[in-house]
Amino acid sequence: MRIHNLGFPRIGHKRELKFTQEAYWRGELNQSEFLQRCQSLRQQNWQTQQQAGIEILPVGDFSHYDHVLNTSLYLGIVPKRFEHQQHNKLDLEFEIARGQSQSSCGCASNANGSAASDMTKWFNTNYHYIVPEFAKDQAIQVDISSLLAQIEEARDQGFTTKPVLLGPLSYLWLGQYTQGDKLELLTTILDGYQQIFEQLNQHKVSWLQIDEPILGLELDNDWQQAFKQAYNELKKGSLKLILTSYFASVDHHLELIASLPIQAVHLDIVSEKTDIQRIIDTLPKHWVISLGVIDGRNIWRSDLLALYQQLEPVYQQLNGRLWLAPSCSLLHSPVDLDQEQQLDSEIKNWLAFAKQKCQELALLKAALTTGELQAIIEYSTPVKQRAIAAKIHDPAVQQRVRELTEDSSHRPQNFAARKQIQQQALGLPLFPTTTIGSFPQTSEIRQLRAKWRKGEISDQQYTVAIQSQIKDTIKRQNSLDLDVLVHGEPERNDMVEYFGEQLDGFAITQFGWVQSYGSRCVKPPIIFGDISRKKPMTVDWISYAQQQTTKPVKGMLTGPVTILCWSFVRDDLALEQVTQQIALAISDEIEDLINADINIIQVDEPAIREGMPLKHSQWQGYLNWATAAFRLSCAKAPAQTQIHSHMCYSEFNDILQAIIDLDADVLTIETSRSNMAVLDAFEQQHYPNDLGPGVYDIHSPNIPAVDWMVNLLNKARETISDDRLWVNPDCGLKTRGWQETEVALRNMVQAAKQLRTSVNQREPQPVESALS
Repeated sequence: MRIHNLGFPRIGHKRELKFTQEAYWRGELNQSEFLQRCQSLRQQNWQTQQQAGIEILPVGDFSHYDHVLNTSLYLGIVPKRFEHQQHNKLDLEFEIARGQSQSSCGCASNANGSAASDMTKWFNTNYHYIVPEFAKDQAIQVDISSLLAQIEEARDQGFTTKPVLLGPLSYLWLGQYTQGDKLELLTTILDGYQQIFEQLNQHKVSWLQIDEPILGLELDNDWQQAFKQAYNELKKGSLKLILTSYFASVDHHLELIASLPIQAVHLDIVSEKTDIQRIIDTLPKHWVISLGVIDGRNIWRSDLLALYQQLEPVYQQLNGRLWLAPSCSLLHSPVDLDQEQQLDSEIKNWLAFAKQKCQELALLKAALTTGELQAIIEYSTPVKQRAIAAKIHDPAVQQRVRELTEDSSHRPQNFAARKQIQQQALGLPLFPTTTIGSFPQTSEIRQLRAKWRKGEISDQQYTVAIQSQIKDTIKRQNSLDLDVLVHGEPERNDMVEYFGEQLDGFAITQFGWVQSYGSRCVKPPIIFGDISRKKPMTVDWISYAQQQTTKPVKGMLTGPVTILCWSFVRDDLALEQVTQQIALAISDEIEDLINADINIIQVDEPAIREGMPLKHSQWQGYLNWATAAFRLSCAKAPAQTQIHSHMCYSEFNDILQAIIDLDADVLTIETSRSNMAVLDAFEQQHYPNDLGPGVYDIHSPNIPAVDWMVNLLNKARETISDDRLWVNPDCGLKTRGWQETEVALRNMVQAAKQLRTSVNQREPQPVESALS
């Protein structure tokens, strides 16, 4: 029996990759220095895994930005807008991911530079991948020199490894192709994979981990046949393939998998219940069966004794054909629990991060192969103590949830009635302009928060300093002539962690970072118990901001589903009940904001799509309770209070009815990277409420010109009536600098004013006509 890993966090113990990337982008490192630091990170990752007991290490799981983008570069699939430019490979990689400006100051518009490739969620996770762009005449130019170099690098260090490669069907599924059925491109893609296989053979690679996570989906017959075609056509040589799936069970595709000419399969048995005996009985008797028994996406310590009892008969049956691994890549887990020095000791004893998950596998293997159980009995004791710990239970919270009814999740008036009342109360112009919430998190702001947390400044000094930042942000927005303002969120480190710090039932780590995209890392809070609000969380900051202007300032909250999805969630309570607890806490906050005369409140739900199960047959059940939780959080808002929500990087056509069911007065969405193509979903099914499609991609350094944004808005007007169209960026602006932000927003406001001028030359459309 072997234990192996599918992937390790690439960011480093203390986010070294993030700081290396950003230093390179600022020009503080040359390419050689950047690559050397990345090499050191890889070696550190391999050493950590080997010392924890992993016997076969992944290689190729490391990337400078994104592993799907790595695959595109292996195959030479580069968007045409970058093909004519002169690049080195590293800069090409970053330009595809981040966009390119032809101006040395970074102030060019998308029209003058090159727009970044689209970015969306990796299945039902908070990791974002760079979407491959396929063309009708797609050419392949294979170059896996970087992967081969890493293989040799690991060999030189004496590590036993297997390369990791995203499989051809999943890669094709995840890509963007607007000119027909993506399966038309399968032969072309397979040509590229055949070349990769040949080069891996030449480098005497033994095992290849080939990831096909779409096997967790409910694939139609065409895609199932494509699997058979692909894996029968590919000539493996001496390569042994371990076909790897995760995030869902593949019981529904077992017969398909069993028909493929491979040597091993890895199955996630954590994310969904699965029938292990049926797996053994169905798959060929000579295959290696790898079971993902340690949860790669959550942070709870495993009950190794329970796992031993489940796996011991499987081990006896399979013996050397049984391999053990985490359920999925540990990319989604923090790196090392040993770094946490401030966590409550009882809670810390309930947890395991990536390094500890590797150690769990080693402990489990030792118990299975020797029959000595004392080590796993001792290790599992805190798991059993957690189940009865007093701090996870709050009877008052449980009672509030039991008392909920159907009416608890509905506002009294419908949107049509609310729209008229809000129009009179707010008096906003046609094409109102706003932003999504956050403004640049400058080094001054970050240093200020750090000093406060360390006790170097008092609470009063901190409050005065944050108020100064808010006042400056309001002043800048007024000078830009935005219509609906925000306070800028200088007090917030993260849109979920900030609330987790103030809610009972949450724990916060120091170093529990995971990669969201590129250099963006998040530190999810840990939901360990029943959730309640201690006191108002945002009211003082929002009220202070509103005092600085006569224009409306939005209250800014994170929605219950997003807090759920972007936290590490307790595994001893149904997700629906956890979400209801969060929604009740947010509802309490909304009530206090309303009492403080805040008339516009934004409740962000960017994660609602990613929370969906992989299997389509399970979607509706999830969407029913997810949308109800959002409505529950907002149900106390009277008609004159305008509720906004925001979503980004979602496949809206999958969930449009659910978006309608949220019943937000205004929805803002990400659309600029897709050139408003996202609105196709809203064209197919009428969206009845107000909509703000983003006209400014905040994840790119490019600054869009006025004409570019006017063009995008005119595209949006083909789907959205003028009296329901808002103008806003794609997302929050915390990662951008003030100089570029102000230029971009000034252009955005000018674009809105140009449209108003053109439309106001005729009589404005009555509100009632859009509501009929």
